[in-house]
Amino acid sequence: MQRFTYTDYAREVIFGPGAVARLGEAAGRHGWRRLLLCTTGSQRRGGQVAAVAAALGDRLVAVYDRTRAHVPAEQVAAALDLADGQGVDAIVGLGGGSAIGLAKAVGLALEERRAGRPARAKGPTDQPLVPIVAIPTTYAGSEMTPTYGVTRPGEGGGPPRKVTVTDPKVAPKLVVYDPELTLALPPDLTGTTAVNALAHCFEALYSTARNPLSTAAALGGLRARASALPRAHAAGDDLAARTELLAGAHLAGAALASVAMGLHHGLCHVLGGSAGVPHGVANTIVLPHALRFNLDATAAQLAPAAGALGIAPAGPNEVAAAAAAVDWTAALIARLGLPRRLRDYGVPEADLPRLARLAAESGAVRANPKPATAADVEAILRSAW
Repeated sequence: MQRFTYTDYAREVIFGPGAVARLGEAAGRHGWRRLLLCTTGSQRRGGQVAAVAAALGDRLVAVYDRTRAHVPAEQVAAALDLADGQGVDAIVGLGGGSAIGLAKAVGLALEERRAGRPARAKGPTDQPLVPIVAIPTTYAGSEMTPTYGVTRPGEGGGPPRKVTVTDPKVAPKLVVYDPELTLALPPDLTGTTAVNALAHCFEALYSTARNPLSTAAALGGLRARASALPRAHAAGDDLAARTELLAGAHLAGAALASVAMGLHHGLCHVLGGSAGVPHGVANTIVLPHALRFNLDATAAQLAPAAGALGIAPAGPNEVAAAAAAVDWTAALIARLGLPRRLRDYGVPEADLPRLARLAAESGAVRANPKPATAADVEAILRSAW
């Protein structure tokens, strides 16, 4: 077994249909009296905000419901002013990765404003001044991670750029999984956010910082995806499938929380922050191409994925088993009619070299188990274009 080191996070997880009703009781246990909710207009219209408000009662003192994809820096500033003005002592993110990412960004910024000094953790077990609560309504798994991204304006009037932050303090202290809150998620978002979590599992399996816990969680997440995603995509009211899919998101997020990301996520963050491609869509398009690029260097780690997906035993031929897992992923994306080409989402072909250069500079791509040059990254983008 390889040597490993990882950071674990103190948190409470509440899972199951109707779990959101327990939010107020949990907030009381933690001593939180004044909470800000970061969410979206669609969550308000869908009734999820009302469910959170009913559970929190007068503990909910403010709602910021204008969250946009990729967390623009100006929205962090606006929500920060609201949180500071209301004297909040915890921040709730309700929705997908953007709403939860906004909550994380605001929590760290609020600590910095109140303390008058940088809030970044000095050690892996530093605790936050303003804890984060995450209530996911999609299937990506970011609620379990100590990571968020903020899209900042480009220098000198250039295109915007998404900056990724990893800090132990932003790992949510309370995560509430209520599959009933995901019943209205449309098929396209069900599919793309679930494939995002699928990518988390694959990257956790072959991450340069993998560990036994991340591997076990990743394989569990893959099993849940293989079983539940086609059912939930076909019938949104299938609560059993939604519950299994959300459990898989939990496992995928837990797998990614203690490892280093690689080429796939480095590319997706650039496509989101600099080309405006929705994160789940970018994941769905890029994943088969990134897996194929890494295949010759990661077959031993990917081979068990085939068994988890129920398509082949993880036998002595590791390359064949790993390739079968990659082919299964590409076929699933095609069968569900999910996005497959960057050109369909407004990415100009002429922009691919610039995007490749940006991605090649990212820490995620530099941590990929197989070295990738800017030319390699551009070739992957062209195959996905």
